[in-house]
Amino acid sequence: MTAHEPVGLWSAPGRVNLIGEHTDYNEGFVLPFAISHRTVAAVGLRDDARIRVASTFTNEPVEVALAELNTLFPTPAGSAPAVPEWAAYPLGVAWALLADRAIDVPGVDIAIASEVPVGAGLSSSAAIEGAAASALNELWSLGLSAKELASIGRTAENEAVGAPTGIMDQTASMLGEPDAAVFLDCRSLQSELVPLGMAEAHLAILVIDTHVKHAHATGGYRDRRDACERGAAIMGVSALRDVSVADLDRAAELMDDVTFRRVRHIVTENQRVLDTVEVLRAEGARAIGDLLVASHASMRYDFEISVAELDTAVDAALAAGAIGARMTGGGFGGAGIALIEASAVDAVSAAVLTAFADAGFAAPNLFTVAPSIGAHRDE
Repeated sequence: MTAHEPVGLWSAPGRVNLIGEHTDYNEGFVLPFAISHRTVAAVGLRDDARIRVASTFTNEPVEVALAELNTLFPTPAGSAPAVPEWAAYPLGVAWALLADRAIDVPGVDIAIASEVPVGAGLSSSAAIEGAAASALNELWSLGLSAKELASIGRTAENEAVGAPTGIMDQTASMLGEPDAAVFLDCRSLQSELVPLGMAEAHLAILVIDTHVKHAHATGGYRDRRDACERGAAIMGVSALRDVSVADLDRAAELMDDVTFRRVRHIVTENQRVLDTVEVLRAEGARAIGDLLVASHASMRYDFEISVAELDTAVDAALAAGAIGARMTGGGFGGAGIALIEASAVDAVSAAVLTAFADAGFAAPNLFTVAPSIGAHRDE
């Protein structure tokens, strides 16, 4: 079969994290859901042992021999990938899939198109990884499960791209289901679906993309992760998952102020995830607003990963009647989310646009998302 002839289309979604920010790499709990915005990979088989990736992000494709992947990755800590960053995601997936397997596989052409906003905190990267991993898993007859492919995506992001993220994004992208969130224990990697009941309750999730770009591989994210590891060491535990709210008074006595506030965010955020799951099951989505608001305050003041545009988005949405609102994603830009009445989308959107204009900020991109299905073959 010639190159350039697609044998199928595979897609994977971005995700919104309902609650549980920066808890994933602390072996804690998260509650994301897959969204309807997806990344599609059209994949063709080649008659040589090369891999070529192309994308709507750029006019310049990247092509290497499959045998060269081990020379490109892993990317040394603190360095940029040996290929353009967008290409490091699918090439990193291919590398991670083949790294421990002494098998011969055909070369592939992968063409990527995405409707997941880049840099908005909606995990456009996990969507690329999920689409590429799903396609290669099938075409290379690897037989890996969705959970295993999520782990492959994390390996690509951590070791090929050099972004020190956890596994939340990839898990949501691989395992999402309509009208449900994925409750994930990031230590055991056990997950379960938690029904959200958004449609039945006539609720909507409004995404407010601030257009303030962030990059996980750069300093602020890594600094927060370092602070968490430092705090865990001070508390004598392997991860902050093992520190409870009741331990915070002792933590305050042992740590400098900045480290303590970073730790306090993780510890209280873990508890908020557990509380949110409990409230969703007992009372439904309409009752989780205060938990979302508390999460944003913690990220704003303790973890210090919000920015003025995100605070404006959250404050304006709440003032316009949102049930709850918070920033979502890694922070330092990206998007906020607001849980609102479905009938109030236009009114809340208008209030946010006015608040941004009044503050002198560029207008955000506003759209609603619905909890949707994870990665799969489309055709």
